[in-house]
Amino acid sequence: MELTLTESGAYLAGGKIEEKHSEDYYGKLKNGKLMLSPSETAHMADRGLLGSEKEFEEIYNYFAEKDNEFQEKYAAYADLRSRGLIVKTGFKFGAHFRVYARGVNPYAENKGRKEHTKYIVHAVRENKDMSFQEMSRAVRLAGNIRATMMWAVVDSEKDVTYYKVNHTSP
Repeated sequence: MELTLTESGAYLAGGKIEEKHSEDYYGKLKNGKLMLSPSETAHMADRGLLGSEKEFEEIYNYFAEKDNEFQEKYAAYADLRSRGLIVKTGFKFGAHFRVYARGVNPYAENKGRKEHTKYIVHAVRENKDMSFQEMSRAVRLAGNIRATMMWAVVDSEKDVTYYKVNHTSP
C-alpha cells in the first residue's frame, strides 16, 4: 500500500484497502483510494497496518504540527478503538468523532435503531474552558440524532476520562 499524507489526513492506494475499510472500519473509499483522517492514519501506523515505511512517530508529529488539538484527538480516538468501538469523524456534527457500538456496521444502508451513532465525542485538554452555550448546543445536536454527547477529557499524561452530559427538562 502506498501512503500519502495531506493537510487533512492521508490516503492509501493499492493493497488491501477495501479490507481496511469494510472489515476494520477505517477511512472512506473514494476514487480507488482509502481516505483517512489524521487520527485514523496515526492509529493504523501505531498498529502496523499501513504497510508503509513511515513510522508512527513521524506520522503523529506531522499531524501534531498541523493541528494543535491533535494530541487530544488521537488520545481519545486510540482509547475508543482500544475499547472495541467503531470511531468515525464527527465533523458534520460539530464534534471530533461519532462512535458506534461494537458489532455495528456503520456502512449498512438499512440500520436499525441500535446501529446508529451511539456517542458524539469531542476531545479536549483537561484545563479547557467551555461555555454553557457551547455545551448546550453540542448536547442538543447529539440528542437530535439520538446519540449521547460525551467529552473526552485528556490529561497531561494522555489518559482519557469521559464525561456524559444529558439534556433534561424540568
